[in-house]
Amino acid sequence: MFFRHSQMQNYPIRFTAGAFILNSGLNKLNGEDDYLEHVFGMAVTAYPILDVVGSTRFAKLFGSLEVLLGTLLLIPLIPDAVAGTVMLPFSAGLVGLYLRIPGMRGEKSLRPTSQGIAMAKDLWLLGISLSLIASQVKSKMRNANDLCRTL
Repeated sequence: MFFRHSQMQNYPIRFTAGAFILNSGLNKLNGEDDYLEHVFGMAVTAYPILDVVGSTRFAKLFGSLEVLLGTLLLIPLIPDAVAGTVMLPFSAGLVGLYLRIPGMRGEKSLRPTSQGIAMAKDLWLLGISLSLIASQVKSKMRNANDLCRTL
């Protein structure tokens, strides 16, 4: 068989996240100015250093990053650990938006407000990236144990 079982067991979550991220990136690359300004405004609120980039450039860079990441997740030949490792800073950055933008969560709470629900869902991307990494590590450990038993 071309793919090992361990490579394919995580493909449903990779496909789901990859398709979602790819679509988001394409929307940014083809987005209307109002939408791009809104996305940029949220990013600058959470990460003020991004202000030097400008909304148009930010949207193109971020959209391109999302297209690249979404595509990477959709390619089964890319090992889970690589996909998870590349996705980790991306998803952590999105969670940072949720944590840093006022009004997204209750005061002194991680619970999302009604406005924050759309951003709180980015936690699942962080969970997927960590799961992909852990799955690959577990598979490698299992293979090492099997090798030790055969010796």
